[in-house]
Amino acid sequence: MSRSIVAERYATGLFKAAQEQGVLLAVHTDVRELQAALDGNKDFGELMSLPQLSLIKKRELIANVLPGAQELLLNALYVMLDADRMDELSDVLEDFHQLANDASGVAEATVYATRPLTEQEETAISSAFAHKVGKQSLQIQTIIEPKLIGGIRLQIGNQIFDSSISSKLAKLERTLIG
Repeated sequence: MSRSIVAERYATGLFKAAQEQGVLLAVHTDVRELQAALDGNKDFGELMSLPQLSLIKKRELIANVLPGAQELLLNALYVMLDADRMDELSDVLEDFHQLANDASGVAEATVYATRPLTEQEETAISSAFAHKVGKQSLQIQTIIEPKLIGGIRLQIGNQIFDSSISSKLAKLERTLIG
C-alpha cells in the first residue's frame, strides 16, 4: 500500500464499491489499462493539473482516455478530479491493484531468467511458489537477465528465491575461499 492516506481511502472506497456491485474483476481490468496508459504517457498528470483546463474538459479527457470503462471507475475519477486529488491517481491505482490481488489470492512476482519463459514454465513456477507466500497463484512478469547463466531468480514482494547458476557459483566461491 502507498504511504498516502488519501490514496488509500480512495482505493479502498473504489474496491468496496466494486465488490458490492459485483464488478471487481472488470474494474480491476480497467485499472490495469489506465495504469498502463499513464505509464506510457506522463503528460496526462500535467494536463489534469492545468488550471486553464476546465473541469468539463478534464472530464471529457478522462472519458476519452477510458472509452468503455466501468462507470464506477469513471465516477471515482470524477470525484478525485472535483476534489483536486488527481495527483494521487497513480497511488490510488496501485493501492486498488494490491487490494484486488489480495482479495483474489494473487501475488505479483518478478522472474529473472536467461530467456523468456513458456506458459507451462510460468504455471509451474506459480504453483510451486504461490503457497510459500500464502497465495493461490502468482502473476508473473519475466525479466531477461543473461548474467544468471542459467536457472531463475524469483522475487515476490520482499522475498527472493534464487536458484540461478551465478548465485550457486558465487556461494561455492565464498565456501572455497573462506
